[in-house]
Amino acid sequence: MSTETEPLLSVRGLTKHFPVRQGLRTTGAVRAVDGLDFDVRPGETLGLVGESDITHAGRGELRGLRQDLQIIFQDPYASLNPRHTVGRIVAMPLQVNRITPPGGVKKRVQELLELVGLNPEHYNRYPHEFSGGQRQRIGIARALALKPKLIVADEPVSALDVSIQAQVINLLRSLQQDLDLAFVFIAHDLAVVRHFCHRVAVMYLGKIVEIGDRDDIYTRPQHPYTRALLSAIPDVTTLGPAGRIRLTGDVPTPLNPPSGCRFRTRCWKATDRCATEEPALTTRDDGRQQTACHYPENEPTSSREDAAVGATPDPGSNERT
Repeated sequence: MSTETEPLLSVRGLTKHFPVRQGLRTTGAVRAVDGLDFDVRPGETLGLVGESDITHAGRGELRGLRQDLQIIFQDPYASLNPRHTVGRIVAMPLQVNRITPPGGVKKRVQELLELVGLNPEHYNRYPHEFSGGQRQRIGIARALALKPKLIVADEPVSALDVSIQAQVINLLRSLQQDLDLAFVFIAHDLAVVRHFCHRVAVMYLGKIVEIGDRDDIYTRPQHPYTRALLSAIPDVTTLGPAGRIRLTGDVPTPLNPPSGCRFRTRCWKATDRCATEEPALTTRDDGRQQTACHYPENEPTSSREDAAVGATPDPGSNERT
């Protein structure tokens, strides 16, 4: 996909802190998202691996975006009102935005149900009459009602049986191709992300530590945290014989993240510089990959690095590979 296309969504400096209170006093803040920059282009899928929250805009700010940007929620059991029929659920975006499609609302809803693989005659059924996978298809139909350009998919298959996950992912891919949709795909399952996403952004403690094309991220991870995550995927052959990287050291809290590099307390490459200087997200190699690390993994399959990883290195070690 060309990177010269004008972005459909451009995010700069996105921050979301949740206040922590004791009684009536605010004692701190959880830095869930702490300054994100990313773009999403038409027809593209950007996978966000890790925590995120882009719904911080106020009601007035969001009103103009709703038709172009929709969301698919994680839990198909909790995201559908059990008191409403499927027809009413899918029609709700049209009614709220006072849109009357050609042929009427009912016809449009039945077309959407058929588009996501459901029987349009089930218009008057209730959510409890459907399986989890079918309910998620209802949620997808609702998201498509306003013909959006971009859909935020928040862990859309994590609550489904493994046997159903592939069906829903394949449906999303088909819809993307047919409708020229862009996705922000939030997930923790790296195998699903690799199957569905064009580009991947890896987050740690609210920061993007690496972002790039899918193939580059999965075959040439440059940030130590990315490499550790990928090593946990079964049958990853690009990491050499050392196998899985088991992170040790202190697990930081988002209430008080470490100074400098936030990953340094668990990183086998950490030095004094990592504690005092926060690494910027810097373009590496051919420009398709950005990494926030002072000592990136430029040679992920080198024998020296494999030896260091195989030894489950001390996170406070000054060793660099």
